[in-house]
Amino acid sequence: METYEFEGKTTEEAIENAARKLNLPVEDLNIDVIEPGSAGIFGLVGGRKARIKVTLKGPAEPEERAESVETDEVKLACETLEKILSLIPVEATVRADRSEDNLVLTIVGERSGLLIGRKGKTLDALQYIVTKIVNKALDKKISLIIDSENYRKRRQDSITQLALKIGEKAKRIKKPVATNPLNPHDRRLVHLALQDDEDLETRSRGEGLLKKVVIIPRNK
Repeated sequence: METYEFEGKTTEEAIENAARKLNLPVEDLNIDVIEPGSAGIFGLVGGRKARIKVTLKGPAEPEERAESVETDEVKLACETLEKILSLIPVEATVRADRSEDNLVLTIVGERSGLLIGRKGKTLDALQYIVTKIVNKALDKKISLIIDSENYRKRRQDSITQLALKIGEKAKRIKKPVATNPLNPHDRRLVHLALQDDEDLETRSRGEGLLKKVVIIPRNK
């Protein structure tokens, strides 16, 4: 890291000289005072100039700002969910984690399982509301998942196994087989589970939020 030295009648003047000559704001400089300077006797005799050592700040500062923004996102999301839980009311805490590009909020408590609902519909509703509130407050879109008692992982495994089972049936009877109506997340799981099967193709059919996935055997 390159180092510079600057002088001035005072430390403040030395810092101003450094910023002017390097054409950088003071905030971008790491400054160490070598000699604070002295005006001497009565400001006339024996005075010494102030000397400072300067290095440039690296790229860590933008990363720190980004980390601060992410911390704000997590804090707002957790506080929003905790406020909703307090109104239900349910005694529970919220844990935040990162999973790929998603912010995952896990509800932890003795009765947190009650918040799952039939086929995860209560979790989906909480997820929808909190996502809307956070996105509006931050004026940006974040991907948010709300979970309880590892339901999302259990649901993912269940949908994947169902997709494989229906896929085998479609190949056996050589006719298309459709799933029950699924939300976008579950439909994606079906498509992903069968995407590498060269004997099958999958298509979403229907209107609105809930659609079926049709699993179609390919003609040889």
